[in-house]
Amino acid sequence: MKRILLNGGVGLLMAVMMVSSCGLYKKYERAEMPFVDSLYRRMDTAPGDTVSTAAVSWDKMFTDPVLQEWIRLGLEHNTDMNVAHLKVKESQAYLLAARRALLPGVSFSASGGGFPGTFSTQVGASWETDIFGSLRNSKRKAEAALEQSEAYRQAVQTQLVATIANSYYMLLMLDEQLKISKRTLTTWEENIRAMEALKRAGKTNEAAVLQAKANKLSVEASVLNLEKEILAMENSFCALLGTVPMAIQRSSLDAQELPERLCAGVPAELLSRRPDVRQAEMTLAQCFYDTNIARAAFYPNLSLSGALGWTTGKGAVILDPGSLITSLIGSIAQPIFNRGALKSRKLAAESRYQQALYEFRQSLLDAGVEVNNAISLWETAKKRVEIDKKQIVNLQAAVWNTQLLMKHGNASYLEVLTAQKNLLQIELGEVSDRFDEFQSVINLYQALGGGY
Repeated sequence: MKRILLNGGVGLLMAVMMVSSCGLYKKYERAEMPFVDSLYRRMDTAPGDTVSTAAVSWDKMFTDPVLQEWIRLGLEHNTDMNVAHLKVKESQAYLLAARRALLPGVSFSASGGGFPGTFSTQVGASWETDIFGSLRNSKRKAEAALEQSEAYRQAVQTQLVATIANSYYMLLMLDEQLKISKRTLTTWEENIRAMEALKRAGKTNEAAVLQAKANKLSVEASVLNLEKEILAMENSFCALLGTVPMAIQRSSLDAQELPERLCAGVPAELLSRRPDVRQAEMTLAQCFYDTNIARAAFYPNLSLSGALGWTTGKGAVILDPGSLITSLIGSIAQPIFNRGALKSRKLAAESRYQQALYEFRQSLLDAGVEVNNAISLWETAKKRVEIDKKQIVNLQAAVWNTQLLMKHGNASYLEVLTAQKNLLQIELGEVSDRFDEFQSVINLYQALGGGY
């Protein structure tokens, strides 16, 4: 005998469909941020065809081929980078699950009866109609989560590239300072021999020789410290790359090239290029969809399910029409007594959305601060390097003149020592200022989104 079971009336289904428009929620739209155009204190005055630094890829920004190879190695082996890739895959899996939740589910079952030769089989299907958009909002939330994980991966990559470049340039700075210190050490050794000769000639005294030897020992200690710093930096560099400790091949500070001009572009680009800003916005989007899901929980949930199967007794034929069983069931669930909990969840979701909105706004303000600071550091470092070079020329002349005067008895050894110490300090400072110039370029590149 054929049996058809239908729970719920057609009228109920029609009534639910009439109010289905109540469950159609809008997609997330970015809130108005009128302050964005005022994030930069100094706008670029370059021609309109100037390419923004934000649009330059890392291999075009950092042109040293040795550095480029280290960056490629880091992108391949760095632990944080690999974890970020896996987070993207995880988000992709969650999005796939959210999309499949919108499709009907199909199941198969078979069982034997209490009597020999009796069994039944059944293929069932169920579908949650999602009239009020709960599942669709879950899917959109998963899409925002995927975009957030992509932004996180980009943020990790940008940070990694910037850190590798910064560490590389720091090694070049330490190399140059070590070179200057060793050259100065050779100069002090020559000075000591000269002062000992002057002492034998009666033109200076033992105090001058001892002071020169003390200065030489000070430079020797500085050389040892620089060598220690270089070794520690190389070890940190290897850990950053995800490799075992080893000597780091590198070029020289003089071989590096910096862009003559940096262009920050328009502040609105930060919304699409800066990964942490995109992360904050995708968090805001997820909170938006959480609020929609919380609102949808107040409305009925309509589910449809059906089954097709056969049941047989002893000696019966499986395809006997008399053994066919079909069923179609429609069910609707409406929350009644838990509205207090649902209301609390909705208020909590709305509160999280407002928090995320403030955090998104603050991420833009922080990005603007970083861009402004990087531009200021770059401009200051360039000017300082120019001043340092002029000072070095003057101090080199001062050292030569005081040495000449001392040989003729017209200057004391203290004037010579002071001039040489001043020259060493400004030479080391000039290298440090050149490093600041490189660092400012890295900071601006990162602040603008890392070439995304």
